[in-house]
Amino acid sequence: MGRHSSSALLEVDDVIVKFGGVTAVNRATFSAHRGQITGLIGPNGAGKTTCFNVITGLQKPTSGRVRYQDRDVTRWPVHRRAKHGVGRTFQRLEAFGSLTVRDNVRVARDIHGGPLAWVRPSGRSALEIDVLLDRVGIGQYADERADSIPTGTARLLELARALACNPQLLLLDEPSSGLDESETDAFGDLLKDLAAEGAAILMVEHDMDLVMAVCDDIHVLDFGQIIASGTPADIRTDPVVQRAYLGYAEVDHSGDEEIDHTTELGVVS
Repeated sequence: MGRHSSSALLEVDDVIVKFGGVTAVNRATFSAHRGQITGLIGPNGAGKTTCFNVITGLQKPTSGRVRYQDRDVTRWPVHRRAKHGVGRTFQRLEAFGSLTVRDNVRVARDIHGGPLAWVRPSGRSALEIDVLLDRVGIGQYADERADSIPTGTARLLELARALACNPQLLLLDEPSSGLDESETDAFGDLLKDLAAEGAAILMVEHDMDLVMAVCDDIHVLDFGQIIASGTPADIRTDPVVQRAYLGYAEVDHSGDEEIDHTTELGVVS
């Protein structure tokens, strides 16, 4: 998981997002680097998905800016960011249910390729799709309708569709949801491989074991604010994060008994 460049591929700079009188994101500043996996964690309503929407152009920030490939892309529309290598999966599954798994990936590849890909499809492209399905571990479902496959498989289908567009920056919103333990381990290995190939991965995830195992850097959001940033070791030992999310214990000196206040970092959004 070595860094391919000392400069950040993505920089979120002092972003504020307000919905009426509610501040969903409050001066969030963080970055993602080529060749690294970056975690964005926090409880429900912390503003993680809103940050993703700002990065991909689905949500205009109230203030602040987004820089990608050393360019200010804050006002770029979604399709322009996608054409320049920004890929994303969503917390809510978005597959075309009536199409096969293979055809879902083909649609993503063709749309990204533009009109020329529609009128001049190639056998090589079809082979590449099957290779991609095998890589994410769902090749056996290639001919199944997308609305008939398990939830975890559908998550991997969304990843395959994003990868079909050759992203340089890959945003994953709860990508391990629905995966069992062995599938999660394989998924973590895949993420490491993608990062080693040069992709910058930004991941919102509730599985703390996965986050701590694969991420190079982690940013913690609370009520729209970044309250901690650092390596997994830094985050695991940060007292603010411990009190807020990862759990802590106090000693009841009156009876010399430990009172366990341990809490898990809840299901994220």
